[in-house]
This record gives sequence, C-alpha cells and structure tokens, in this order.
Amino acid sequence: MTADNSPMHSTKFDSDVRLSVIVPIGDRHAEVTALHAEYRRGVEAIGCSYEFVYVVDGAFQDAISGLESLIRSGERITAVYLARSFGESTALMAGLEQARGEIILTLPAYYQIDAADISKLVRSLNSADVVISRRGPRAGGVLERLRRGIFHGLVSWMTGLELHDLGCNARAMKRRVLEEISLYGDQHRLLPALADRQGFRVLEIDVRQSAKDRFEGSYRTREYAHRLLDIFAVFFLVRFTKKPLRFFGMIGAALLCIGSVLVIYLVVDRLIFSVGLANRPALLLSSLLVVLGLQLFALGLLGELIIFTHARDLKDYQVDRVIEGAVHEKQA
Repeated sequence: MTADNSPMHSTKFDSDVRLSVIVPIGDRHAEVTALHAEYRRGVEAIGCSYEFVYVVDGAFQDAISGLESLIRSGERITAVYLARSFGESTALMAGLEQARGEIILTLPAYYQIDAADISKLVRSLNSADVVISRRGPRAGGVLERLRRGIFHGLVSWMTGLELHDLGCNARAMKRRVLEEISLYGDQHRLLPALADRQGFRVLEIDVRQSAKDRFEGSYRTREYAHRLLDIFAVFFLVRFTKKPLRFFGMIGAALLCIGSVLVIYLVVDRLIFSVGLANRPALLLSSLLVVLGLQLFALGLLGELIIFTHARDLKDYQVDRVIEGAVHEKQA
C-alpha cells in the first residue's frame, strides 16, 4: 500500500495501537523478512499493542518484495513506498504520517542493537521523552574510536548535551516529540539535540550491540564534511535560532573592531610618520573587515526584527505538567 496525502504532523491515534515501530529502508538494509522476525520478537516482549511501518526510501526491489511477502502472510505492517530517495529524515516523517501509536520506536533497516533490548528502550520512556541507545561493547580500531570521540565531543561542546552514540538509530520517543520537531536533510542523526532544545527530556541508555552489527565499509571524506556541517547547523539552531544578533553581531563586532584598529593604525602612520597609503594591502584588508563587520551586524539586526515579528507564532517550550488546586471561596 502507498502513503496517502495527509498533512504532516497530523495526530492519528488509534486506541488499538500503543506502539508504532518506524523502519526507514535506504541504501544499507538487511534482508527484510529475517530482520522483521527479529524485531517482532523484541517488540512482543514489551507486552503492548503494536504496528510496524516500513518506509522504502528509493527503488529497492528486494525490500519491496520482502515487505509484500510479509503482508501476504498476514503480518500487521504498513509499507510506504517513496517515489525516489529523499533521505532518512523525510522517511521518518513519512512514517509518522502513517503511524497510529502514542509511542514511536525508530529502528534501522539493518542490525545495530540486540533485539532483546528493544523493550528496555520503550520502558525507559517512563522517565524521559526521548530514549536513545548507546551500543556496547563497540567494535572498531583506534582510528575508529578516535573518530567517534572527536565527533561526539564536538556535538557535546556545541549543544551542551553529552551523547556517545548518535550513529545508532534505535530510539524510542513519545509521539509529540516528532510532531513538534520538523526533520529535514540528515538532521535525524542529531534529533536528541533538537529535542533537548525544545525542552524534552533526553535519556541515553546502554544496550547490547547486535552480533550482526559489523559495518566493514569505510566513510569517505565527503561524508565527514557533511557531518561537520550538520553539527554547525544544529549548533546554530540550538543556540541562536531565537537570538540571531548574538551570533551575527558577535562575529560582526569582532571583525569591525579588528578592521577599525587597522584603519586607526594606518591613519596615525600616515599623519604622524608620513607613511604613504598607496600600495598598502593593509588598507584594503581593513576596509573589507569594517564593511563585512557592519554587514554581519546588520544581518543580525534583520534576523532580530524577523523573530520579533513572528514571536507570537513561535513555541520553544514544552509544558511538563499542570497542577490545579481547588478554588476556595471566601465566606462573607
């Protein structure tokens, strides 16, 4: 079956379904029927009603054939076929449109965690809004561990949230988390940081790594560059979305100060020491720094005006609970 054209973020609860398992299928995927059987055993251990939503992000005929075979055998699954590859973030949001449970569990289309620990993820939602996995013991050599350490160190420094395994896509969350956050590009990797920014409680728990989780490929330099850009994008979204002047103004003020100091130095050098300004690259550099600093500062002010204009439509908080006491009327 294919996805309908329902609006994004629509609330679509079903009293018969408590847990919706969303599995986006991309370039890297295992054999679907065997993977589904393992996931189903893990989900059944939770002891609640559930459904599986598979989103095929591209033309993967082997995955489509496996899903259709599962449907014919009577499995309670929904298969969503995207017209072309749009990326995992889009696939997750497409899966949310079809999901009916109040709890969302996202699982990768390949082996990452021991399926027996799936119930541990869902039950940990009693004390958090988003629960993410930290696999262990992790495989890999010294260089791989160094790469992971640098990546997660940068994320922790930029977002203020200490995380250790953002590469693991086994995550449980309350439905409203995905309804409040719009994912695009490759932001699904940094979903915990975006959720924390919105005021949701994020918890990382230790799970056992699947014995079949053995990625033997290598990451290209371009992919490292993409991850680095994603980190900077989330850094800006987390820290400065509502305060653009602090970001652009800070950089603009620094450039403006450096350029002004250089201009003053050149003017003093010309007036007091009679040093000519012709053919001095420092003059051009100082002028560029002053202009660039003013432009960045103006850009920050423009951003502040836009935020101020739309402030009433923006919501960057979550209400945890509201407790009301009885109203006592004063006797005459």
